[in-house]
Amino acid sequence: MNSNPFGITGDFTTGPNISRLFSEMVAIWTISFWESLGSPKKFNLVELGAGNGEMMKVMIASFKKFPFFIVKCTIFIYEKSPKLIKEQKKNIKFKNIKWIKSLKKLNKSPSIYLANEFFDALPIKQFSKSKNSWFEKFVHFCNNKKAEFINKRVDIKKVEKKINYKFSDKQNFLEYSPLGFKYLKDIFNFIKNNNGGLLIIDYGYFDKKMQDTLQAIYRKRYSKVLENIGKSDITYNINYYFIKKIAENFKELNINFTSQKEFLTNLGIRQRAEIICKNKTFSETSDIFYRLKRLIDKKEMGDLFKVMLIKKSNNKSQIGF
Repeated sequence: MNSNPFGITGDFTTGPNISRLFSEMVAIWTISFWESLGSPKKFNLVELGAGNGEMMKVMIASFKKFPFFIVKCTIFIYEKSPKLIKEQKKNIKFKNIKWIKSLKKLNKSPSIYLANEFFDALPIKQFSKSKNSWFEKFVHFCNNKKAEFINKRVDIKKVEKKINYKFSDKQNFLEYSPLGFKYLKDIFNFIKNNNGGLLIIDYGYFDKKMQDTLQAIYRKRYSKVLENIGKSDITYNINYYFIKKIAENFKELNINFTSQKEFLTNLGIRQRAEIICKNKTFSETSDIFYRLKRLIDKKEMGDLFKVMLIKKSNNKSQIGF
């Protein structure tokens, strides 16, 4: 909210800011998935938290090569940061685009939701188990300058009842986002009733055992969570197993899951890199493949970032997975 967190002066760099190839592949996936919905004459493309607008800017440029698709598409950007909305509006030039601050503003057309590094930015709760009792972690401000973590005893059954999911079984630690849970539930209900899908691209893990992944990034370096409050990017790793269990409460939905490396490779990112390297200089070609490596190498983003698609069970689309 305080500043633009992206780019050279920001706290982190996302896939779309590393290479336009990332956004081109998401655009290709979107068109293919729209076709799997039966190519509806009216549909919504909803980006959840569009960052500096780079991904949607490149996606629109790609869509313009497919006029049969773009004329049927209304783009919505769900964004709460006034600074980023301003940045996005500078970056994205397209007449059929709307900025919304509530997902309830969507019409009832089939909708494709894109969540690239969206869920990791939402506030979380953490609980730990000690001697058969559960405790919730809180931030306590001793004075205006100093903050510390404290634990308070909690009835974990009440927490589970609230979200209708018993997730404390065989766990010593729990971490989840109540707001993220609400978004997922609302989006899954929308897809169930109106058709569509939710594509999540984010760093995370697929494991029944929950981990403590809370972290802070300050000027592209790891920082202590309670230092530089209001200036750091506070984040956590998505537990995709938890998302899967929530989706399974909706019998009409099914799940596809893979790594970012597999997703982008299956969509043809390597071949696209080779095509755009024709007539480029050696240094330009090197830069393109260096950026590609950052996206798909297992030691970079390729394995750390995962991709999950939640869609209607009768949709057999497997593109990218």
